[in-house]
Amino acid sequence: MSSVLFDVPGPKSRVRHRIYAGIGILLVIALIAFVVFSFADSGQFTPQKWAWLEYSQVQSDLANAVLATLEAFALGAVFALIFGAVFAAGRLSEHTWIRGISTFVVEFFRAIPLLILMFLFYYGLPTVGVDTSPLFAVVLGLTLYNGSVLAEIFRAGINSLPKGQSEAAYALGMRKTQVMFTVLLPQAIRAMLPTIISQLVVLLKDTALGFLVTYPELLYYARYIGSQGAFGRPIVPSTIVAAGIYIVMCLLLTLLATWVEKRNRRSKKHIELTDNKAEQVMLGNAAGGGVAAGGI
Repeated sequence: MSSVLFDVPGPKSRVRHRIYAGIGILLVIALIAFVVFSFADSGQFTPQKWAWLEYSQVQSDLANAVLATLEAFALGAVFALIFGAVFAAGRLSEHTWIRGISTFVVEFFRAIPLLILMFLFYYGLPTVGVDTSPLFAVVLGLTLYNGSVLAEIFRAGINSLPKGQSEAAYALGMRKTQVMFTVLLPQAIRAMLPTIISQLVVLLKDTALGFLVTYPELLYYARYIGSQGAFGRPIVPSTIVAAGIYIVMCLLLTLLATWVEKRNRRSKKHIELTDNKAEQVMLGNAAGGGVAAGGI
């Protein structure tokens, strides 16, 4: 028995894989233990290094940093979803010039590292007379980069829908734009919602790059606290606290994705995707740039 991409392992292979997994887990645990021991040996867990958490002003500033992170995430997520929906529709257009422009935009911004985009918007735009701010640079970078990835996810979701969906809409006399935005795209979003939320988790983590353009988000504040001599320069404790907050936020989004996927499977309105193997591979590679061009 085999699946799309690999043969199902036999009994001996499953045992071997379990052994490899056990060895890998032990190595990870040993690495974590070594890091924790090294931190403890260097005095990173002493009360002085963590005393900064007791100050109400620090707690207030930390909460503001979290809110700044969530603000950049919320704005970036909304604009990225809109950007992805528009350019996914453009890539599926029957008009060659629209499809060509949409393809160029998506592939261009997907190929540029997000940090470079932020640097260009924050440091580059003022050189040509365009005033900008750290929040603007962060949100615009998040929108263009993650929106391009979401465009491919939306396109894969639309291509995976049964052809009868669009055929029935055309039979009712609907125009192409109506078919795309009122019939196909809503169903594609529903079908690909777990993948979309997973990409939003990536977007949330990408907000940490904002500290390099002086945006006062969580990592920026952790670096600031870590440089304060009054608290013994607790760069490691402040980083651990920031990492813990990021982990909690990402886990909450991941749990949301899991809940949505389970609920979507139980829903009677769930649209079964095509069982074409090539399209299944396309869906699996959508976020990584492996989606083939397609049209309605």
